[in-house]
Amino acid sequence: MSLQHLLPGRLGFGTAPLGNMFRAIPDEEARATVEAAWDHGIRFFDTAPFYGAGLAEERLGEVLAGKPRDEYVLSTKVGRVILDEHETDVPDFGEKGGLFAHGNPNKILHEWTADATERSIEGSLKRLGTDRLDIVWVHDIAQDFHGDAWLATFEEARTGAFRVLSRLRDEGVIKAWGLGVNKTEPIELTLALDEPRPDGFLLAGRYTLLDHEHALTRLLPMAQEQGVDMVVGGPYSSGVLAGGTHFEYQQAPAGIIERVGKLTALAERHGVSVKAAALQFSLAHPAAAAVVPGASRPGRIAEDTAALAETVPAAFWTELRTAGLVSPAAPLPDGA
Repeated sequence: MSLQHLLPGRLGFGTAPLGNMFRAIPDEEARATVEAAWDHGIRFFDTAPFYGAGLAEERLGEVLAGKPRDEYVLSTKVGRVILDEHETDVPDFGEKGGLFAHGNPNKILHEWTADATERSIEGSLKRLGTDRLDIVWVHDIAQDFHGDAWLATFEEARTGAFRVLSRLRDEGVIKAWGLGVNKTEPIELTLALDEPRPDGFLLAGRYTLLDHEHALTRLLPMAQEQGVDMVVGGPYSSGVLAGGTHFEYQQAPAGIIERVGKLTALAERHGVSVKAAALQFSLAHPAAAAVVPGASRPGRIAEDTAALAETVPAAFWTELRTAGLVSPAAPLPDGA
């Protein structure tokens, strides 16, 4: 089943912020944000054990427990197993270190073996309070492409997580599986394999107004040829396109701030919100099945739904391209 046919709409809800990403979010605010997503008609929810060491799954599950299970699509990830024991050292999460400093204190085991995959799914089902998952993504494999270690990690996932998830899909336990990453190379390598075959992928931060060249020229042609769909994660590039200060999980550098300034000025000339431009650009590619911005405040959900429905004039997209702010090869929304 393609993701296009599986997903209930083009706008989903990414729950990384519910894991206390960047800040400690009160429980009532987290609950209100999930309820706002439901009230605005969102029926695709994406989460992961990594988000606050299980905190995001717990918070999401608490709200969804009161909703009809057949009315929404739920995805989570494998590759991180949440342990019962608490972390005593500063964990090394590479570029994502410190993202969830306010999350649960549990230790996180990074492993993509068959056994770890099954343990991860079992833990997610318990935290989410549900009896089934619809989509499972293999999370953050091969983050570092400058040595041999990433090949060993990828092989661990290929012979472990990939095969377990393929079997679960074939048995009807899950509906689809794929990769959930913020690098294009692991997906390209997976698409080059004869087996196992993923149904799609969640690509975070690599098909946005600020970063899309690599995916556009290499990954997405491969995906389209094989009929593999993309869910766009991080459409606001860690928040800098939504009025925030982060890009790639860090403080945005001067060059990015300058480019966002140009995008903002252009949007203002045309009476367009930057959020609308960001969401609609990411969804304009024919491989894009949905976009899943994150939110930690109820009001952000209303902004996202309004941005997706906003009418953006063709003149905006034309000037965006002529100004060199997007690739000349990037598909633009209909009418542009």
